[in-house]
Amino acid sequence: MTSTAHGMIQNFLDLVSYGFIPNGGRIYYERRSQPPFLTLMVESFFKATNDTEFLAALPVLKDEYGFWMQNRSVALDVAGAEHRLNRFHVEAGLPPESYTDDLELAEGLSELREQLWAELKAGAESGWDFSSRWYIDAEGHNDGALKDTRTSQILPVDLNALMCRTERTLASFCRALEQAAARRVEAMEALLWDPERGAWFDYSLLSKSKHLEFYTSNLAPVWAECFSLPEMGERAMQYLKESGALNFPNGVPTSLRESGQQWDYPNAWPPLQHMLIEEAQQLALDLAQRWIRTNWLAYNEYEAMFEKYDVNGDGKPGGGGEYEVQLGFGWTNGVALQLLQQYGAGLTSAGR
Repeated sequence: MTSTAHGMIQNFLDLVSYGFIPNGGRIYYERRSQPPFLTLMVESFFKATNDTEFLAALPVLKDEYGFWMQNRSVALDVAGAEHRLNRFHVEAGLPPESYTDDLELAEGLSELREQLWAELKAGAESGWDFSSRWYIDAEGHNDGALKDTRTSQILPVDLNALMCRTERTLASFCRALEQAAARRVEAMEALLWDPERGAWFDYSLLSKSKHLEFYTSNLAPVWAECFSLPEMGERAMQYLKESGALNFPNGVPTSLRESGQQWDYPNAWPPLQHMLIEEAQQLALDLAQRWIRTNWLAYNEYEAMFEKYDVNGDGKPGGGGEYEVQLGFGWTNGVALQLLQQYGAGLTSAGR
């Protein structure tokens, strides 16, 4: 389906005329981005087709990268060295797509309601809308409820891993960005890496500390290949094994906290499974087996694919959040097809 992929990428490139790719094709998304995967889309297409046409889009890719560095980054001083990392951040204003729900959520907050609405939009910009990952309570802890969402006050591991991989990919097209990628690895290891636990963790700008709960995003730098020492990747795989997140036969949960939000336990999402499988080479076949089995059990039961699945359910669709689980979904189908192509010969009908 290279012609389909070509058209989709071209549409995204055209949208960067706004300075970035909006969160959706609607007027009220003009100030809210998608996570910046465009450069990696172009790279994937080029690797699959060897078509150099999109390499002419380098100025557009650099424009999107520049938007994130100019509008979605913060600088922090650590031990006398300045480090710059990225975050999700959107201007205030009630999110129109969930107008009634968010109006009710902010009831009684008076002057803080505009802040909450901005933070909810930043959560939507992240793609993880919504998750306990973005909660910061009054004491500054990674705790609370949806009304405690403070997305813009967190430096996310996965966003910075994505930016690092983007910098390295752009550097392969344009060597001037090599130093930017090296500086980001240094910054991520200064602020996000925990050598004792062996993983990367989101960093709170409010408490000036890491959020140490398990999220699949803690492993994103392994997927992005953004770390300086080989043993860090090995330590991260050990962290994954010790976390308890592999104890589920139907996939790896997004987190281990059951908050009622859809980007938390017990839900497992296709793109996150795909990232983990790319990361965990020694565990890849087992993780692929679990995920394809879950997809197959659900398809047999419901004659449909779903956007997310319950890791406890042997094919049960996921839940939580502000809407009913969605049928179909491109990322579910795409991940399943790629895993079948890559691991199909080793998969069994018996399950694990």
